[in-house]
Amino acid sequence: MRFTQGRFRESFKLDAPHMELSCLSEPELSFADGTTHTNPKVGIPLYGPKSLNTSRHKNEIHVGFVGEAGAIENVLKFIDDCAAGAKAEEIDNGSMPFPGISPEVGYRFEIVSSDETIEKITNAEREEILSSSNPGDQFSGMLTLVEDKVRILCEKDHPVDYIFIVLTEDIYKKLRVVDAIDPISGKGGVQRDFRRALKARLMIYQKPTQIIRESTTGYITTDRNLQDLATRSWNIVTGMYFKVGGLPWGPVGLEPATCFVGISFFRPLGEPRYMRASIAQAFNEHGDGLVLRGQKFRWDDELGKSPNMPSHLAEQLVREVLVRYKMECKQLPRRVVIHKSSRYTPDEREGFKEALTDIPEVDLVTVSSSGDFRLFREGEYPPLRGTLMHIGDNYLLYATGYIPGLKKYPHGHVPAPLRIVDHYGDTTKAQLLTEILSLTKMNWNTANVDGVFPITLRFARLVGEILREIPPDREPNPKYSYYM
Repeated sequence: MRFTQGRFRESFKLDAPHMELSCLSEPELSFADGTTHTNPKVGIPLYGPKSLNTSRHKNEIHVGFVGEAGAIENVLKFIDDCAAGAKAEEIDNGSMPFPGISPEVGYRFEIVSSDETIEKITNAEREEILSSSNPGDQFSGMLTLVEDKVRILCEKDHPVDYIFIVLTEDIYKKLRVVDAIDPISGKGGVQRDFRRALKARLMIYQKPTQIIRESTTGYITTDRNLQDLATRSWNIVTGMYFKVGGLPWGPVGLEPATCFVGISFFRPLGEPRYMRASIAQAFNEHGDGLVLRGQKFRWDDELGKSPNMPSHLAEQLVREVLVRYKMECKQLPRRVVIHKSSRYTPDEREGFKEALTDIPEVDLVTVSSSGDFRLFREGEYPPLRGTLMHIGDNYLLYATGYIPGLKKYPHGHVPAPLRIVDHYGDTTKAQLLTEILSLTKMNWNTANVDGVFPITLRFARLVGEILREIPPDREPNPKYSYYM
């Protein structure tokens, strides 16, 4: 190329990027006795949950309550409303009828409770905590009080399977997030989240919990914009069934003996210059999951926004994943798939590969949000869920979007696709993308037909928020149900 009088004699010619547009089919889910459907809110009423007629299914769930008397009374009325079933009111938002709670319908169990399984927070106890003018003291005081009540419940002769922690609206708003002294170092000020701190404390009692605001019942007047009763019922009851050991539904078509791993990072309390990895591990073809906490490593903000592990810690982390998987499944996986939201550095890749030398098939995949990229189509609806655009080395997958089976887009925001890049491994892109779409349906906090992220990454992030509150000298409970 030559210059003449400050101008190019020859011009650049850029090749247009190669683009392909396609759409993945809606993944099926499995329910009782091998039945299948794409939508949990259809499959559960028709067939029952996947673990029905197995040792994981409970015909009765014994429920306990901690909270103020009036708030507990409203939650009990709300549970009665759920048990009676509910019509769908918000049809445009994807709401579907809830079948009720009984041994004959829906999840096929009944809820059992009594006065013996209620621990009330008295007015005197509440006022004593709120008498302090320090929000941090109020926060820690309420944490201790609720923990004391849960311990009493767990020591009673009437064992419970599940505990509702009922928060009045004023307590929720006062304590939801506060600036407090770091409980680990005792120095400085940190923001603490009441729900996360309480989950971290209560898991030592090995009873799954549901922290519920009194306003969720619909029996008090607030400025909160509630979903309809049917949707609230689906969310509460689906979470309850999974937390007590049931399996609401499972994925269809995932390869047997595959271990799916999600890796996220969190900054632990007491160690502001360090990071740890949080692991949502062993999401196998049955949908089961476990939790791991990685070793800490130094990471200052000037090193970048996306933390990356040194090689030896990456290797150690995945070796722990394999040990835990073998303990649960009595064999090593045939295939390991690791999802991470940031790109893999050469150090991380080498560490992971070293740990996985005995695994026949390995895939390392970066799954992240796509920033400001959007696709638009004619008409009033966004792209279909499952829409896939391939541009160069990038795959953009719409995990939310218009759902033909519902004949609607069930969310208010403009959907953004996932960006799948940085794949190192043995599996075809078609299979990886189909698996990612399937894993977006595995969130048992709701019964939605879709999800923004695969459950590997969603759970890893959620788990990290709670692991942050667990002291370094305490081993986290590996069961995911205690983090939900």
